[in-house]
Amino acid sequence: MSAPTLRPTGRTLIRVSGASFLLRRRSIAVTMLLLAALAAAVAASLSFGRTFVAFPDVLDTVLGADTGYQVTVNTLRLPRTVLAVVAGAAFGLAGSLIQSVARNPLASPDVIGVTQGAGLAATIALTGGLGIGVLVGSSLAGALLAALLVFAIAGRGGMGANRFVLAGIAVAVALRAVTQMFLISADAIDAQRAQIWIIGTLSGRGWNETAMIAAAITVLLPALLWASSAMNSTALDDDTARGLGVHVTRRRVGLAAIGIALAAVATANVGAIEFVALVAPQVARRLTRTERPPLLTAALTGALLTVVADLLGRNLFATPLPAGVVTAVLGGPYLILLLIRRGAKGTST
Repeated sequence: MSAPTLRPTGRTLIRVSGASFLLRRRSIAVTMLLLAALAAAVAASLSFGRTFVAFPDVLDTVLGADTGYQVTVNTLRLPRTVLAVVAGAAFGLAGSLIQSVARNPLASPDVIGVTQGAGLAATIALTGGLGIGVLVGSSLAGALLAALLVFAIAGRGGMGANRFVLAGIAVAVALRAVTQMFLISADAIDAQRAQIWIIGTLSGRGWNETAMIAAAITVLLPALLWASSAMNSTALDDDTARGLGVHVTRRRVGLAAIGIALAAVATANVGAIEFVALVAPQVARRLTRTERPPLLTAALTGALLTVVADLLGRNLFATPLPAGVVTAVLGGPYLILLLIRRGAKGTST
């Protein structure tokens, strides 16, 4: 009598565990594929430039051998490439968290005012004679103050997902307008320096900026581990989440705060390399076929996009282009595609 009763339950468990196993196996495969692609991109970034360095020579130089390429590889390319990896990972993580909070693939630090707050503060520092020494601190403060303003506006309505996005867009537009006012009234050379920073570039940056971003990720690692599981509830509607005992507003604020902190630190150190935080989580979600952007995959995707953007900007054009220009060229059409797809879904439902 026991066998017939156990057989259906066993089949159900096999189906559920089988689906979970397939999803887990796909996630592992995607992670390994992204790691391989990132390693290839890093190798290409260290090899290609005005002086081509064969990969065996790159490897020997990095390991300390005297190959004659120490300046080219270890001084010029390696710090910049490692910074691209770390900054891209921070942007990918930030975008994944913010999109989960907003439940909107169009949400990112570029959209909700964080980038614009950092840009305004950096513009004031560069055009107001405050000096390059206070650039990172001022831009970080600007990003965090912009985030606080968004929280203050969105929090009046219970920190709903739509209200959070709308508040961020409003703050971003206002801050961008003020930034343009400073750029127009500033000295031409200072305005050009500020504009390059706002676009986002890895040129002239290296180990110091890498250490700051890596330290932020390390400090926030326990919070990121919590966020990885807490993000599961963000896919539910608010009533369902509350019925399961989730404090929706508190969790949403916590996830957003982690994402904003990562975006603020990365933007303060490399400028506003836009669209990485927007695109990376969506690419990661499609690769893994999951409902929410997975953190690790989003981080690897963001790192890969930033390294490739910097590599293309340095090598494809007669005049090297900042990484932010390349990501804007690649991210703009992707944003239009997202808007078209969401419009088509809206009209079909």
